[in-house]
Amino acid sequence: MSDESKRNLEREALLFHATGRPGKIEIAPTKPLNTQRDLSLAYSPGVAAPCLEIQRDPTTAYDYTAKGNLVAIISNGTAVLGLGDLGALASKPVMEGKAVLFKKFADIDGIDLEVDTREVEEFINAVRYLGPSFGGINLEDIKAPECFIIEQRLRELMDIPVFHDDQHGTAIITAAGLLNALDLSNRAIDEVRIVVNGAGAAAIACVELVKAMGVRHNNVTMCDTKGVIHKGRSDLNQWKSAHAVESEARSLAEAIVGADVFLGLSAKGAVTPEMVASMAAQPIIFAMANPDPEITPEDVKSVRKDAIMATGRSDYPNQINNVLGFPYIFRGALDVRARTINEEMKIAAAKAIAALAREDVPDEVAAAYSGRRLRYGPDYIIPVPFDPRLIAVIPPAVAEAAMATGVAHKPIIDMEGYRRELSARLDPTAASLQAIASEAASHPKRMVFAEGEEEKMIRAAVSYRNAGYGTPVLVGREEKIQETMKAMGLGSLDGMEIHNARLSYHTKHYMDFLYRRLRRQGYLYRDVQRMVNQDRNIFASCMVALEDADAMVTGTTRHFHNCLNDITKVVDINPGEQVFTVSLMVARGRTVFIADTNVHEAPLPDVLADIAVQTAALARRMGHEPRVALLSYSTFGAPQGKTPDRPRQAVSILEDRNVEFEFDGEIGAHVALDPDLLKLYPFCRLSGPANVLIMPGLHSANISSKLMQKLGGATMIGPVMMGLSRPCQIVQMDATVSDIVHMATLAAAEAGR
Repeated sequence: MSDESKRNLEREALLFHATGRPGKIEIAPTKPLNTQRDLSLAYSPGVAAPCLEIQRDPTTAYDYTAKGNLVAIISNGTAVLGLGDLGALASKPVMEGKAVLFKKFADIDGIDLEVDTREVEEFINAVRYLGPSFGGINLEDIKAPECFIIEQRLRELMDIPVFHDDQHGTAIITAAGLLNALDLSNRAIDEVRIVVNGAGAAAIACVELVKAMGVRHNNVTMCDTKGVIHKGRSDLNQWKSAHAVESEARSLAEAIVGADVFLGLSAKGAVTPEMVASMAAQPIIFAMANPDPEITPEDVKSVRKDAIMATGRSDYPNQINNVLGFPYIFRGALDVRARTINEEMKIAAAKAIAALAREDVPDEVAAAYSGRRLRYGPDYIIPVPFDPRLIAVIPPAVAEAAMATGVAHKPIIDMEGYRRELSARLDPTAASLQAIASEAASHPKRMVFAEGEEEKMIRAAVSYRNAGYGTPVLVGREEKIQETMKAMGLGSLDGMEIHNARLSYHTKHYMDFLYRRLRRQGYLYRDVQRMVNQDRNIFASCMVALEDADAMVTGTTRHFHNCLNDITKVVDINPGEQVFTVSLMVARGRTVFIADTNVHEAPLPDVLADIAVQTAALARRMGHEPRVALLSYSTFGAPQGKTPDRPRQAVSILEDRNVEFEFDGEIGAHVALDPDLLKLYPFCRLSGPANVLIMPGLHSANISSKLMQKLGGATMIGPVMMGLSRPCQIVQMDATVSDIVHMATLAAAEAGR
């Protein structure tokens, strides 16, 4: 980075931290505090009750306070990033940043505490007496060797996890990357020879962890600023001497000759291309000095094309990033109320991270990295921080290790349920789809992916198969699909089918069936021949209509209405129902069903009533008790106009039908969603904020749902197709692989009913 670029970054960072509310964190209440009664419960006199209960049984602090989800992030600022001893106050931006990462990646509340002392005993006492306030302690940016003493003493004195992330976070991610680098280069962990440059907190922690995982003591050579740490040296402290070996090498250049692995936790330029050239075949080089590595990937490639390289930087592949570890490790430790984070828990985390890198990467991750495709190999040995699967993979591994080693105060009985809960914690779509996914997995279905040659559809089909939802059926040319799968490294076609319309023995049957349906609508037999042979939506729809498959999904290459037109040529509409779509909008922990977002431009009152009934049924199937609002710009006649007549008439139709759900209208969206505004209309039938919104027209439904998604930060599930006699779903053209799998899962669950 040029000097000008660095200055620009510094200016941008200063503006970022200063704009609006200074800093990066705030405290928000989790209970309503709007009335005097709320205050009397939250504080005096009501707060006395939980105080007395905690005095009687201290473990109830986890039930009545935030302790169980609260981590203290504590530093004295003696080793801030790569900046050195800046002091406690100057470390605060880093500690606030750590709190943000805890919340963002694991939904843990972090409080930063900067302790203004360099005296070890003073620091220890300052922290130990804070124990009752927190569920865990994250030590940060404390220089060695003091950090070793501080962490060890606090672990002995406190009954909650104490974790120095600079040591163990780096070690865990390094170990995960090393496991995969060894796998890719066909090396055994107990045979590999490692050279480590640097002997500070992180370096020593890395060495201790990889030794605990199987690396032999004599196969690790450490170097500090004075050279190789060997048994002949008399200037070693107790932490360095523990890793001293018999060696004739005295410098890094001598030690690295023939080495399989280099781990750098030292300084820029410590390694030369000549040193890399002297290493063993397929050298593994983790140059983790920040902000500049010991040697750049470009310099490594200039002498060794076969190297597997990692750095601490985000602008190179394989970033050794602590954010992959500490949020999820604490999540697992907090959830079982572990009294410590032991070696077994660290190893479990490293193995879980390594295993995740070997799986197919979802689109959400590629989107966060400018669409760059990530696939297990030399340039992708570690998951990236924005992988949404991390929270469901690492905490369970940590929790299970804590339980197995006897340090968990609150064991988790239903581990599968815990994984589902974790997925729902940060991914709002997971909560709404979990019951349906379970239903689909318990009754596997044959799912047609109509656009079977498209990369996203192929990956979705593989995910559908791997999740155990059933057999994916890809419509397309077998050689083209196999070629794409090979290029993406997706493995074999086992458990999947490919149907080529031109070659299928079903084609004649489908043509005859479609001709009987369309011959009185102006279609000749040759017309249906062409459609079945050339239109994959038509072919897929025929498979579903004639029960050669259970359901289908399409939509990534053609506009919604074109897809719907194809499907309705083949598939019947349920008697007495409407064909329309529902978009599920999930925002701020709240799910709202919006209909109709795609089909009816200006629905008449009876159509609005039908849409309300069908959408309420969908909401109920997904675990929501429906409260239906038929929306308008008008709320119960104010202001008056012609447009509100239709939702008002639809309400009368619903009254006549004696439906078994709450409904009312015409009503404004602001009123329907706000419990306080609803109180202004005591005659309103809704007992609480609406969760089903029936729109008066396609324009308002489509525009509002897309605005919520793009500007409001809402997550959208759908649009979900309603009213067809057979399960067919149409995704949006910009759908991700996860979106396609969600819709396929919905279709599969519908087919099981």
